[in-house]
Amino acid sequence: MAALQLPAGAGSSVQHRVGEALRHAPAGVSKHLKVLERAGLSVRGREAQWRPCRIELEIDGVRFLALNGGPLFKFSEAVSFQILCDTQEDVDYFWSKLTEGGSEGQCGWLKDKFGLSWQVVPTALPQLLQNPNPEMAQRAMRAMLQMRKLDIAALEKAAA
Repeated sequence: MAALQLPAGAGSSVQHRVGEALRHAPAGVSKHLKVLERAGLSVRGREAQWRPCRIELEIDGVRFLALNGGPLFKFSEAVSFQILCDTQEDVDYFWSKLTEGGSEGQCGWLKDKFGLSWQVVPTALPQLLQNPNPEMAQRAMRAMLQMRKLDIAALEKAAA
């Protein structure tokens, strides 16, 4: 599975490149522009109302092409987006916005109302799961496996 990591604190050069591509986004992507703007990854322009068949963008040297294939082509988990969040407030924000009209999954995964898969992950999670103490890492993993939206405080408490 390919996951495009979209860090919540992305730099201005990434913001500009993604913003340039997404300001011409079709309806499915433009619905998420506010969420992406909050992550510092896009800037909305007047042209955001256009509905082209293709979007080309480059993020940190990786080129992406998104095609508007119409209703015959559905999203799958083969392509997903991951948003890394420094705070629980960010986790809560992205989770609530992206699940509107969509569905919650396990372990921070969700599908938005268009069927696109996202994982909203606190930056603390990899640190907890890679703890040099295997028992602490296992406790964090067990706690995560019970969650839908990830809860930083609960993960840290479980690992302690």
